[in-house]
Amino acid sequence: MDALKEIRNEIDVLDKALIDLFAKRLALVKKVGEIKHEHGLPIYVPEREADMLAARRQEAENMGVPADLIEDVLRRLMRESYTSENHYGFKTVNPEIKKIVIVGGNGKLGGLFARFLRASCYHVQALGSHDWQSADKILENSDVVIVCVPIAKTLETIERLQPYLTENMLLTDLTSVKRQPLEKMLNVHKGAVLGLHPMFGPDIASMAKQVVVRCDGRYPERYQWLLDQITMWGAKVFQVDATEHDRSMTYIQALRHFSTFANGYHLSRQPIKLSNILALSSPIYRLELAMIGRLFAQDGGLYADIIMDKSENLEVIESLQQSYEESLKFFENGDKQGFINAFNEVREWFGEYSEQFMKESRQLLQQANDYRNS
Repeated sequence: MDALKEIRNEIDVLDKALIDLFAKRLALVKKVGEIKHEHGLPIYVPEREADMLAARRQEAENMGVPADLIEDVLRRLMRESYTSENHYGFKTVNPEIKKIVIVGGNGKLGGLFARFLRASCYHVQALGSHDWQSADKILENSDVVIVCVPIAKTLETIERLQPYLTENMLLTDLTSVKRQPLEKMLNVHKGAVLGLHPMFGPDIASMAKQVVVRCDGRYPERYQWLLDQITMWGAKVFQVDATEHDRSMTYIQALRHFSTFANGYHLSRQPIKLSNILALSSPIYRLELAMIGRLFAQDGGLYADIIMDKSENLEVIESLQQSYEESLKFFENGDKQGFINAFNEVREWFGEYSEQFMKESRQLLQQANDYRNS
C-alpha cells in the first residue's frame, strides 16, 4: 500500500504539471485569438488542425504513447480553444453595415446570431412578437433584416415586413426550410435576398466546424460579406439549391425527428423503469437513449412544425412504416438468410462510409462511457 501511495503521489504531481501546461497553452490561445481578431482571420483553419494533429500523432508513436490518446486530448483542448477565441471578438468584414435587425432576435437561435454579430462589432436590434407597433422605428435605416421565427410563422412574418423594406436592405432568414421562405422573400423584396439554414442548435459554444447552408436568392455580391463573416466565426458555408435542401431535410430532419419521437413514445408506454434501463445499458444503447432523451428536452412545437412542414415528409415517414413491417417479416417467418441478405445490401449501400462511421461512433462511445456515473 505504501508503494501504491507513493506512485499515486507521483501521478498527482504529474497531473498538476499537466494542468499547468494546459493553462500555458490556453494563454497562448488567447494571444492567437487577439491576433486573429486584429487581422480578420477565421477561428477554424482545417489545414492547420490536420497538419498539427498528424505531427503530434507521429511524435506520440515515436515515444510509445498511443496516438489516439494524444489526438483525443488535443481535440478536447482545441474545442476549448475555439470557444475561448470567441471571447476576443471578430473583425468587422463590412464596416458600412450600420444596423442589423433580427426579427425574433429575442429567441434562442436569433439571440445566438445577435451575439456573434455584436462580437463582430455590428449594431443589432431585435424585433420581437410584441414590438410590431414600433416596427417602423426599429426597422428604420436598417441595412440587414434577418427573419428567425418559428417555421409556421415565417411566411406571414416575411409578408408583414414588406411595407418596411427598402431596396438597399439585405433580407435573409434562418429557417430550417428554404424553398417557400426564399420564394416569399424574393416576392416581397426587390433588393438582395439570401436564404440561410444553420445546421445546429442554439446551445453551441462555438461556431467552429459548424455548417450553415446557403441558398442564393438575389444580388449575391451584396451579401458575400455576410458569408465571409460567418466563415470568420469558424463555420463552413455550404451552398445548395433550395428545393434540393428541402428534399434532403426530409431525411435529415423530418424522418429522423419522427423516428426519434416514435422510439421515445414507445418506450414511455412500456412497463419499464428508465433508471433500470440506464443501469443495464451498454455504451451504445446509452448513447442512443441520450439522443432520444435530448429530443424531449426541447420544444415539441418546433419538431411538430418540421415534421408537418410538407406532404413529402409524411410520405417518407409512411415508407418507414413499410420498411418496419418488411423487416419484421424476416423474424415472423424465421427467415434468417433473408435478413442477412437485406443486411448485406444495406452494408453495400453504405460502402466505405461504414468504416468511417464505425471510427466516429467508437470515439463517441468511449466519451459516453467516460462520463458514465449511473
